[in-house]
Order: sequence, then structure tokens, then C-alpha cells
Amino acid sequence: MFYLLIPGVLCTMGMIYIMLIVSLCLAVFFLGIFLWAARTGQYDDDYSPSVRILFEDEPNQNESNQNNDGNTNGQVRQ
Repeated sequence: MFYLLIPGVLCTMGMIYIMLIVSLCLAVFFLGIFLWAARTGQYDDDYSPSVRILFEDEPNQNESNQNNDGNTNGQVRQ
């Protein structure tokens, strides 16, 4: 077939073959990862994470029991 090594020197064409095989393997690997991510739903919802910061969080149990209007001491103004 083809020999990549000549005693002490790497063939120029041999190096091109090695780089071609490695780059094709990397391309197939990344294509496989992309297809796996697309099939498992990684790209289904790309809108709501970007606007989630714009909405306020739901008050939890402790905050809903207190009747405060935003004061730091939690007392209601009159």
C-alpha cells in the first residue's frame, strides 16, 4: 500500500493523508454530537431563556405571608 515513513523522514503525501483522516474523523464526531443534541431536544426552546430575566419570580411561601410594600423592615406604610 502506502508507507508513511521513509527512514527518518515523513512523506509529504503521507502527512496529507494523516491530516485528511484526522479531520474527517473530527467532522464525523462533531456531526454525531450535533445530531444527538438535536434529537434529545437541546434546541427546542431558544426564546424563553433569553427573556426569563425580564419577569419577576413568583413569591415563595415566606414572602407571601408578609404584607410588605417593598420596605426593608417589612412594615406596612399607612
